[in-house]
Amino acid sequence: MKFLLDMGISPETGVYLTKLGHDTVHLIDETMDRASDFEIMDKALNEQRIILTHDLDFGKLLAFSGEKMPSVVIFRLNNMRPENVNRFCERVIDHFSDLLEQGAILSVGDKKIRSHLLPINKV
Repeated sequence: MKFLLDMGISPETGVYLTKLGHDTVHLIDETMDRASDFEIMDKALNEQRIILTHDLDFGKLLAFSGEKMPSVVIFRLNNMRPENVNRFCERVIDHFSDLLEQGAILSVGDKKIRSHLLPINKV
């Protein structure tokens, strides 16, 4: 899988995912540490990457856009230390990779992972 890590996700998580065989880039490595959410979403879309973030704005932007991609994983954990995020990343990959490849927003909490397929239907 291909991931784009937002600023709130430790570069250590990128190293961890790369060791697992995933194509992973962090915004810091791309000199995009001051990029807008729209620029980040464009990069993820153009490179077919899944955004890993703790910023709720990505889910909102994607929901309102009506687009099917890029997929976004939003971490809402009490403990955002890399080793904890890494553990949840592995769980997400093991159980939700099919959804992420189709286009989805995942909200990862300490006790529950919620998923919404994209596009989100507007009422």
